[in-house]
Amino acid sequence: MNLRKTLYAIALFCTPALAFAHPGHGDSGIMAGLAHPVFGLDHLLAMFAVGLWAAQQSGAARWVLPVTFVGAMLVGGLLGFAGVEIPLMETGIAGSVLAFGLLVAVAARLPMVVSVALTALFALTHGVAHGLELPDLASPFGYAIGFIVATAALHAIGFALVRFLPQAAAPLVRIAGAASAATGVWLLAS
Repeated sequence: MNLRKTLYAIALFCTPALAFAHPGHGDSGIMAGLAHPVFGLDHLLAMFAVGLWAAQQSGAARWVLPVTFVGAMLVGGLLGFAGVEIPLMETGIAGSVLAFGLLVAVAARLPMVVSVALTALFALTHGVAHGLELPDLASPFGYAIGFIVATAALHAIGFALVRFLPQAAAPLVRIAGAASAATGVWLLAS
């Protein structure tokens, strides 16, 4: 009787492992792509700050900056999938946290060409990092969709936060930018 209970208990404990008998559950391209920007503090802060900064702009810059970031990041991701590495990539990513944080903190409105170039350069570094960190069993296509969707969502959250907060809360957005910039300094120092 004890042997039977023991065997049933072992069988019960092994049952969840049967669901993972073939690979790919934890390494889904889309899920890994969604998780990468969200769980990396440097990516999260930079992408959220782009949304905040875009909302502080006027006219076409409100949509051009996030679209530029996503497009340049995708190009960088494709380069990363191909194994292309860029010098000082991690420094560029940390620098983007600092730069975008400062831009939000001072509510900077730069000329459109400068804003787009800066956004594209930093987005390229984030994209290459995403591409180089493609999980072994993940589909590059699904992974790219995941990090694009996560990035666009982070931009949208930052944008919506600024646009739907009362004007009296504008200093809080600037404080968030300053906190992001301080985190960028810390990332650069580490």
